[in-house]
Amino acid sequence: MRHAWDGENEVEIQLPHIRLSGRRWGSSDKPLLLALHGWLDNANSFEPLARLLPQFQILAIDWPGHGYSDHRPGLYPLHWIDYLYDLELLINKLKEENVLEGIIGHSLGGIVAAAYTAAFPERVEKLILLEAISPLYESASKNNLRLRNSFASHLRMLNKSSKSPAIYDSIELAVKARARLTGLDESWCRLIVDRNMQQEGAGVSWRSDPRLKLDSPFRLSFEQVDALMTDHGTDTLLITAESGYKQINSLLPKAELWFNQLSCVQLAGDHHLHMGNASGVADSILAFMSEGKKMG
Repeated sequence: MRHAWDGENEVEIQLPHIRLSGRRWGSSDKPLLLALHGWLDNANSFEPLARLLPQFQILAIDWPGHGYSDHRPGLYPLHWIDYLYDLELLINKLKEENVLEGIIGHSLGGIVAAAYTAAFPERVEKLILLEAISPLYESASKNNLRLRNSFASHLRMLNKSSKSPAIYDSIELAVKARARLTGLDESWCRLIVDRNMQQEGAGVSWRSDPRLKLDSPFRLSFEQVDALMTDHGTDTLLITAESGYKQINSLLPKAELWFNQLSCVQLAGDHHLHMGNASGVADSILAFMSEGKKMG
């Protein structure tokens, strides 16, 4: 891993199967929290929160296909479960040099962290979930249609792969489009979009893997997720947003049954509340990390 352990730095982490990039805030004498971002986001999404947690060193990675990290090789469909293997090898790497105090996972990052700690509770002492509870699931009756739709979308991508990528005059069009789609403040959209785009001559193009936007070929059933998440043993803080995803709130009764050690906090904000309400999220994390017992 290339790093300088003081201040704020870009990092590269070479895993056995792929190279990850990321950002790190804080010095090496502080407890380490690993931050895992959401779908189509990147390490920059944790900048507002990291600056409010000087008590820790925060390592935010770019998932494969996001930010500056490598794309997964080939043109085959992506599977969410591959992120669990990334996380396993990343934790192995980090534990060679650091004591990992916990994981912060937002959205997709929280889904991956929740599933991973369900299977390996001894690997992570504390888990902080932001707008995420469990892997997504759907009825097994949708398997055939999902598989057909996924292959069709990937074949369309293959037919377009020989064409040059779209080039834009600047990132501002993408920033405004994301702000309209998500309702997230343009300044936060710009922070995320900037890391997901690259210079192309006088313009810019998307750096992120186009496969991320295509249908997955398979999704777990509720029975599978229920079996995975039952008796989840890691000490967990779940932070939801008042204007967040409604599906998250609908899962709260299940979360109370799944997690053996669960603290729940709801804060003002939307799905990206760790950016728009970073101070509230930071306060909740500090209380959880210091007390280690149920709040609210």
